[in-house]
Amino acid sequence: MPIEILMPALSPTMEEGTLAKWLVKEGDTVNSGDVMAEIETDKATMEFEAVDEGVIGKILVEEGTEGVKVNTAIAVLLEDGESADDIGATSEAPAETPAAAPKEAKQEVPAASAAPKAPARADGDRVFASPLARRIAADKGIDLADLKGSGPKGRIVKADVEGASAAPKAAPAAAAAPSAPAAAALASGPTTDQVRKMYEGREFEEQPLDGMRKTIAARLTEAKQSVPHFYLRRDIQLDALLKFRATLNKTLEPRGVKLSVNDFIIKACALALQQVPDANAVWAGDRTLSLKPSDVAVAVAIEGGLFTPVLKDADMKSLSALSTEMKDLAARARDRKLAPHEYQGGSFAISNLGMFGIDNFDAIINPPHAAILAVGAGAKKPVVGDDGELKVATVMSTTLSVDHRVIDGALGANLLNAIKDNLENPMGMLA
Repeated sequence: MPIEILMPALSPTMEEGTLAKWLVKEGDTVNSGDVMAEIETDKATMEFEAVDEGVIGKILVEEGTEGVKVNTAIAVLLEDGESADDIGATSEAPAETPAAAPKEAKQEVPAASAAPKAPARADGDRVFASPLARRIAADKGIDLADLKGSGPKGRIVKADVEGASAAPKAAPAAAAAPSAPAAAALASGPTTDQVRKMYEGREFEEQPLDGMRKTIAARLTEAKQSVPHFYLRRDIQLDALLKFRATLNKTLEPRGVKLSVNDFIIKACALALQQVPDANAVWAGDRTLSLKPSDVAVAVAIEGGLFTPVLKDADMKSLSALSTEMKDLAARARDRKLAPHEYQGGSFAISNLGMFGIDNFDAIINPPHAAILAVGAGAKKPVVGDDGELKVATVMSTTLSVDHRVIDGALGANLLNAIKDNLENPMGMLA
């Protein structure tokens, strides 16, 4: 029977995407692992590869189509002995059997046990199942590895999971409860028609929201409404850092490495999370998760939105390694080529608008992070030295936005003080 290729869920929050480009055409033969299309999510453009082999019988969604819902049929794959005349039969079949999978999404969804029993699989053998079957199995607490699939080539489909029995998972809805639908967040305030009416007679051009802007609007609205922010501010003197940076850059010049102030800020924050470990935590609904590594996210502005790629184990990496990795992540973020695991996670974020001349600002926490550091521009200002004498110093204003559910005032103050000490004594970050 022809197999419907469905729009994949390329990230945990993806509800729809854009079919940016087909890399195959009708009549082409594909093998498992062949890249078939490029799919744009709200955050990235990802490759979509075949799981089964066969012939592309029909393309149902043209490239460039926006707003394609997850699990919508986008093409039909024909197996040996089938022709285009057989495609009509797929309309009567369950529309949840995928013939392809995202290239970056190799991980299987864990579940728990069920029947009927499948032939024993060796450890590490891949379980082929449709996305809908996986979701049903996860809700029912069924282990897909124990099921025998009735779909093409033994694939586990919806009927196999619905007919199995297992103990239900404990409180399956708890994890899904915290995130509100994007539409609900966007629905606050006047409606589109109400706003249009306000500007009748005035010239304007409507700009529909793309997936990224919808996601930013929904998540940051939710974050500002649901996260109890408080703010801590410190001025940081940069003269010692700027002098030290100039010396290091001269030494690193033959290697083609040029450190930025932002590289030092990333390192200072990563070390501060180790120095104040109780602040290295995230909010997880009904508990907090205390993290051991310093995984620091850094906001990167791109056309139409922003990414927050994560530098993992940033406290363990040299300044030059952080600089190289950050440049690579930023470049791929602007091209929307980051994989989900490169911009998800972390416990702390940095948003630096100093290069735009902004003196200071307050950043919105990106859940589940517990804090974000807003960094302004360094500027020459009069300061009073330790000896009581007035002098001129390069001063950078910083604001730490903190989730009060995770970090209390004194703990947040200790974290920001540690960041300040690291930046004002940069040589200590290399010790």
